[in-house]
Amino acid sequence: MYVIRPITQRDFAALQQISVEAGHGFTSLPQCEDQLKQRILDAEVAVQANRMDNQDGSYLFVLEDTDTGTILGTTGIEAAVGTQTPLYHYRLSQTRISSKPLGVARTISTLRVCNDYHGATEICTLFLRAAFRNGLSGRLLSKVRFLFMAEHPERFATTVIAEMRGVSDEDGNSPFWQWLQEHFFNIDFATAVHLVGTGEKHFIAELMPSYPIYLSLLSKEAQAVVAQPHEATAPALQLLLQEGFQNKGYMDLFDAGPTVEAQLGDINSVKQSVRAKVKIADVEGDNSVILCNTLITSFRATCTSLCHYDDTTQTMTIDPEVARHLLLSEHDPVRFIMV
Repeated sequence: MYVIRPITQRDFAALQQISVEAGHGFTSLPQCEDQLKQRILDAEVAVQANRMDNQDGSYLFVLEDTDTGTILGTTGIEAAVGTQTPLYHYRLSQTRISSKPLGVARTISTLRVCNDYHGATEICTLFLRAAFRNGLSGRLLSKVRFLFMAEHPERFATTVIAEMRGVSDEDGNSPFWQWLQEHFFNIDFATAVHLVGTGEKHFIAELMPSYPIYLSLLSKEAQAVVAQPHEATAPALQLLLQEGFQNKGYMDLFDAGPTVEAQLGDINSVKQSVRAKVKIADVEGDNSVILCNTLITSFRATCTSLCHYDDTTQTMTIDPEVARHLLLSEHDPVRFIMV
C-alpha cells in the first residue's frame, strides 16, 4: 500500500537519492548532505510545533510503499516564504510606447526583478521517482498538500504559490541563464542553483540587473523558454492549473520557469474536500478517493477505492487494512476528495 507521511531522519538516504534523481535545477532539494539533513530536521520541527498562525513551517512528506519500505517520492509545503529572506522573481509586463507624429505604436515585453511575495505559502518539492510514474501516485503527491492545508488552514497563508522548474538540458544548461551569465554573471547555472538551494542568495541583489530587461534583447533560445516548464514538470503544472492556479507573469530568476498562484480557499481540492466520520468495516470499493487523517505529527494519507461515503450520515466506511495504515479508529474524523 502507498502511504504519505511526514519525513523522518530515517529517510535521509532515500531523500539523498531523490535529490540525485531530480537532477539540476531542483533547488528545493540541493545535492548537499548538510542541507538535506537540515531540511528533514526543519520538517520534523514543523509537524511537532503548536502553531496557531502562519509561521515559517517547512513541511516535507514522503510517499512510502508500506510493503517494501521503499520511498517513491516527496512533496512539501513552505508555510511562509519571503519573510526572513526575500523571494526574488522576474515579473513579465508590457510597456506601451508610441509616437503620434510618426503614427507608430508598439507594446514591448519587459522583465523586472521583484520580491512581491511576502509570507505567501509555497507548495514545493514534488518529485515522483521515474519507476513509479504510473497510476495515481503523482496526483496523490500533488493533492495531499491541499487536504493538509484544508484541515489546518491556520498554519498557512491565504495566498499559495508554486515555482515550477524551468527548461534546462540533461547537463543542467539553461538557455535563459546562459544569456544572463554572458551579460551579468560569471558563474554557471549549476553553481547558481546550488547557491540558492543552500540559502546563499545575496548575489541576486548584488548582481541581478536593477533595470527592466527588454525581452526582445534576449537570445532567441532564451526567449523561447520564458515562462515554460521543464518537460518533467509540465504534468505537475497541468495539475495545478486544473486546481485553479493562475500564471500572473512571475517567473524564476535563473531558468525562467513559471510561478503560479491561487487563493487557498479557491483551490478546487480545498473547496471540494469533505470531512467525515470513520466507520471501519469490509467494503467493496467504487470510486477512488484521496483520504487522510486529521493529525499533524502522525499525518497519514493514501489513494484507495476500498471505502464508501454515505452522504446522508456523513460517514466514510473504510477497509480495516486501510484504516490501520492511516492510524484511524472508529468514529475518527477523516478528510477526503474524489479523484
